Amino acid sequence: MKKLLFHTTDYTYLANKMLDCGDFENGEVEVNFFSDEERYQRIITSVEDRNVVIVGGTINDQATLELFDLASSIVSCGANSLSLVVPYYGYSTMERSVLPGEIVTAKTRARLLSSIPRSNKGNKIYLFDLHTEGIPHYFEGHLYPIHVYCKDIVIDTAKDYAGDDFVMASTDSGRAKWVESLANDAGVNAAFILKRRIKGDHTEVSAVNADVEGKKVVIYDDMIRSGGSIINAARTYKQAGASDIYVITTHGLFINNGLDKLKSSGLIRKVICTDTHKNAINIQDDFLEVRSIAPLICQHIH
Repeated sequence: MKKLLFHTTDYTYLANKMLDCGDFENGEVEVNFFSDEERYQRIITSVEDRNVVIVGGTINDQATLELFDLASSIVSCGANSLSLVVPYYGYSTMERSVLPGEIVTAKTRARLLSSIPRSNKGNKIYLFDLHTEGIPHYFEGHLYPIHVYCKDIVIDTAKDYAGDDFVMASTDSGRAKWVESLANDAGVNAAFILKRRIKGDHTEVSAVNADVEGKKVVIYDDMIRSGGSIINAARTYKQAGASDIYVITTHGLFINNGLDKLKSSGLIRKVICTDTHKNAINIQDDFLEVRSIAPLICQHIH
């Protein structure tokens, strides 16, 4: 019997792509809002003794609670197994406290999802290109986390645009390890920017660790919000002699006109991201290409 596929409101687009590439049966949920903005949900498709997949990202608090409510109710209605597909895990940059009293929201959200009742065969959660490797360890009890890497998508995309002779680059040394792994698998050199702290949070670039003179450079970052760090990195690589610069990210949020800022900088030829966040799919601009993670999800789910 096919697995039942449900989705939260924001991820209708990704569920439809999964239905096209995977062996799923579409699960129906009625969703409405009352005048006081409370959400009404009703599971239409019977889930008793069925293996259920729900796709929904924690892109904001409302989306997180929609996912939690739906998943909890599906288990209560008798689901045999539950797989949560969370393309974008919100608050992933709030994974530790720096100042006294700071709330580690990445951990509290993990605890919330961990409290979803256990289905007969247990619960799994699939997470994609997390900002920090430690986040899966925040999930507790019977919720088993699976960190899925979009490495093949990133490498294939880089080669499509830059060929086989390019430099895989990071925005700073903090992401160097992951970018180095991508570069090794792609068979190219890696580069990152060395910064020197001047005072407080003010830094200056002290060096680029690799020769990028005359080379195509592909900058990878797991997430782009406003694009400021990407622009600074692109400017540094350009000043170091890079010929063409492409940018690849898994999670394209592009808040505060982030994509427009990247485009108007004049430093970047193309930005490519995946469809883990709804913001990216709502942008209509030839400067941005969006590639789907639906086949990758189907591969892991099946």
